[in-house]
Amino acid sequence: MSAPGPGSAPGDCEPVRSGGLSAPAPAAGPAPARESAPESTPGSDRSDRCDPVDVDPVDVDPALLALAADPLAKAYMDGLGLTEYLRRRAHPAVAAPDPGGPPESGGPLPSDPGRPVVHRLDTPWLRARHTALAAARQLDAERVPLGEQALGAALARGLAALTDLPPFDSSAMDGWAVAGPGPWRLAGQVFAGQQTAARLADGHAVRVATGAELPAGATAVLRDEHGVTEPRPDGEWLKVAAPHPAPVSGQEVRRRGQECRAGEELLPAGVTVTPAVLGLAAASGYDELAVVARPRVEVLVLGDELLAEGQPGKGRVRDALGPMLPPWLRALGADVVAVRALPDDAEALRAAVADSVATRGADLVVTTGGTASGPRDHVHGALVRVGARLLVDGVTVRPGHPMLFAEFPCGPYETPRPAEGSGPKPSAPPRRPDGGAGAEPPPRRSYFVGLPGNPLAAVAGVLTLVAPLLRTLGGHPAPASYTAPLTEDVGGHREDTRLVPVVFDAHAAARPLHHTGSAMLRGLAAAHGMAVVPPGGAKAGDEVKVLDLGMPGSAWGSAR
Repeated sequence: MSAPGPGSAPGDCEPVRSGGLSAPAPAAGPAPARESAPESTPGSDRSDRCDPVDVDPVDVDPALLALAADPLAKAYMDGLGLTEYLRRRAHPAVAAPDPGGPPESGGPLPSDPGRPVVHRLDTPWLRARHTALAAARQLDAERVPLGEQALGAALARGLAALTDLPPFDSSAMDGWAVAGPGPWRLAGQVFAGQQTAARLADGHAVRVATGAELPAGATAVLRDEHGVTEPRPDGEWLKVAAPHPAPVSGQEVRRRGQECRAGEELLPAGVTVTPAVLGLAAASGYDELAVVARPRVEVLVLGDELLAEGQPGKGRVRDALGPMLPPWLRALGADVVAVRALPDDAEALRAAVADSVATRGADLVVTTGGTASGPRDHVHGALVRVGARLLVDGVTVRPGHPMLFAEFPCGPYETPRPAEGSGPKPSAPPRRPDGGAGAEPPPRRSYFVGLPGNPLAAVAGVLTLVAPLLRTLGGHPAPASYTAPLTEDVGGHREDTRLVPVVFDAHAAARPLHHTGSAMLRGLAAAHGMAVVPPGGAKAGDEVKVLDLGMPGSAWGSAR
């Protein structure tokens, strides 16, 4: 935060998190007297914010005025409430230069020096999660073969039994199917997969294997170790071996329809297809399943400093997110169609984002890095140029504060571009994902999540924005939440929620881990979940919500 300039009233401050764009600071020198800043708006959610009206026309960089002349950028600024900001500060006679070609045609982006810096309208953490959950609609159903292609998807419709289960009376044990009281004269054998048309008369028995269809007339099964056979002149006979009791009617018999009857719903829509679900569907006679289509996701890893292999050093670091995110997103139900590494280049990013949607049919584009307001952070500019609408621009969470969430103006296999004379607009209230009364289902759209470049901060973005969005797109219901007591005090941020990796001890209490800086993964790699620590921190024994990580190998469920 800058020190108050000459003529500033005590308590004046820079709008650190106010919505809008701010120009670089002017050169040092005498400044004319400023108007006093108006009082803060009642109901403001940040006590440390100042309304950015204490800026002179001389403080507005010409590059910002040039950017405002671009109708696409101006629409973006309108959505952030900046047009009035410039109108009140800029001299009306300032001419706006031609910004170049229209953004969607690849015209030049603002470049340093003088590139405007985006200040965020931070969204509370819980509200950000709800926004991601409610913004989209469930994808359409598709039929896939019964097998691994269906594994992890959500059932689009309830799974109804196609037949009675079991489909016939069968033996639960190896032994003999008997009719009536013993002893029994042996009359053949029936093994699994065989059928017998002959009815079993009273006083007779047939040898059976586990799972074999019982002949009509059979009343029970005498298990192998409970019977003994003996030859007689008129054939071989079976009797109960002492000291075992005689079988009662129905003993060791799996009756037809014991598990379910044809037409009965076995599982409701929305259930995740697990190996057990595949087995149940197969037993009931299914060859394919109707599942919700998996969201197609493309991951764009940004950064000139990233190495794909070898040891880090000499100003370069290994890319940790490229190997980590794809399997994690697949575990959350996504179909990761591509992972691409991009340099810190504004035009390359714009083209890649547009291509991800138009050519590769992405339902969701995920980027890593470039979401802050530094000289090499180009995500905001790329979103302006493809007409995306910011729904979340910064979240009050640590780590992961500079995450963002946006909606493209089109769906997969369409080219995202701003409408004529328009651009990103202020976000509308989240739509209801269930299409309840009074809510129209939203149109098919593609989405964008910008994750911070620091690994643990990126994971916070996955749990905050990506997991809820994928859950809605993929038709997965919200998992049951759970809490756990902390084993020790955890410090908190003054205003923001903290996400802290924890492990569970033998008493199901959450023990905070060390090595949990935003650029660290050591704590996360050992974690069972992420504790949600409220602003101000929590004390040992306090119950806190714990987020399931949802990654492969996690022993505590799924973040979906």
